[in-house]
Amino acid sequence: MRWMWVPMAALSAYLVASAVTEGSYWLAIVYGALGLGLSWWLSPFQGRSTAGGHADVVALPEADRPVTIYWRPGCTYCLRLRSALGRTGRRAAWVNIWQDPDAAAFVRSVNDGNETVPTVVIDGVPHTNPDPRLVRKALAGRS
Repeated sequence: MRWMWVPMAALSAYLVASAVTEGSYWLAIVYGALGLGLSWWLSPFQGRSTAGGHADVVALPEADRPVTIYWRPGCTYCLRLRSALGRTGRRAAWVNIWQDPDAAAFVRSVNDGNETVPTVVIDGVPHTNPDPRLVRKALAGRS
């Protein structure tokens, strides 16, 4: 899934080229916009970690650690959590597991070897795909 953006970009380029050769310029624009959007959404380069990385979060004293959300691009559950949290989600430290091998190893260690995201660490306790209300409540308590 990590490299799914490459075939998506190639498919959209093919569709754009086909539409242009048939003279359907509006269709080419639609294919191009959708293809670029989906490729960006699936790309591991999309979205930087806000915390600097897993090592930076772990280096903080236990009492100062923020709510940490481990996520990856293209994950619909991560998107659901991010949208459900709204502005409250800005208080959390977001760590992209596709850009941080230590974060990916941590997520595997707490999820029976799987890179299941979102994995949210609240007060040192990992929660896999938690209810957004739980995360929102934890973030509200840290304001």
